[in-house]
Amino acid sequence: MPALSLIVCVHLQRDLLERLIQKSQDCWDDLAVVHDGPDEAGIRTIVEAAGGRFFERPRESQVEPLLAFAFGQTLHDWILRFDSDEFPSDEMRNWLKEFRRASEPPSEISGYTCIWPAWDGHKRITKKWPAGRNFLFHKQRVRFFAIGEQSVIPDGIFKALDLVLEHQPKRKTLGLSNVLFRKNAYQWRAFIAQSLIGKPTDLPCWRWTDPQWPTGWEQIRQQPLQTAARRLVMGTLRTLRDQWRADKRIYLEASLNGPIYHALICFKYWQISRKQLLTKLKVAFVILWGCLLLGFAIWMLVRLM
Repeated sequence: MPALSLIVCVHLQRDLLERLIQKSQDCWDDLAVVHDGPDEAGIRTIVEAAGGRFFERPRESQVEPLLAFAFGQTLHDWILRFDSDEFPSDEMRNWLKEFRRASEPPSEISGYTCIWPAWDGHKRITKKWPAGRNFLFHKQRVRFFAIGEQSVIPDGIFKALDLVLEHQPKRKTLGLSNVLFRKNAYQWRAFIAQSLIGKPTDLPCWRWTDPQWPTGWEQIRQQPLQTAARRLVMGTLRTLRDQWRADKRIYLEASLNGPIYHALICFKYWQISRKQLLTKLKVAFVILWGCLLLGFAIWMLVRLM
């Protein structure tokens, strides 16, 4: 019977974490909560009262570096990964209880994905879209490097389930305001773009050893503006297609959310890489100018001698 470790990476959000713990009871065997920065909201007391373990990490302002750390802290190989503003639906909760009582899944299954409905701040606004959110996986069958928007990469397959993971923060989950006006979104895009300057192995990793970027990230590095345009157009069309297939409806604002966000990541990388190129050119010019002056000085000294 597989035992489950629930990991939650959180910054403050005490009330949401309390809701998650309450609504996920009987779904896990081990609880590990990683706090982003100093615990100023008393999160430790909630975690320890629930029988969990609490880890306080330096402030990162993004979840991915915390995940790479958390994977190494779990007591069990099967990881249940929820954010503090999420909780399992009744159907998912019952499925998890059954999963813990069943035999070990086949080794080719790296994990499971679920439906992750959009939320407008008051109610769920989609039914079967978006899907593909990985929520349960075997940590020895996935790899990961800590860049924003990166999910775990399976060694085998992720099995899609018709189960809902409720995502109910205090704001709406999808919309142009999240992309264009939310301060954190600008910060996250800058983190992602800066990370792309180096190698994935420069980042916190879990079972990832390849210094080369996967194709999707390498496209941004090689052709940032072309990739931005392509993802804005093709990403929107694919999202509209997926919405129609899942719900037989179109959610126009939500369909633009992801493509615009990813296009802005591309543009931010282009800005940063161009600045770095200009800096390198300036340094090269200064060195060249210095060499010319040194050569002229040596020539004058030889003539005087």
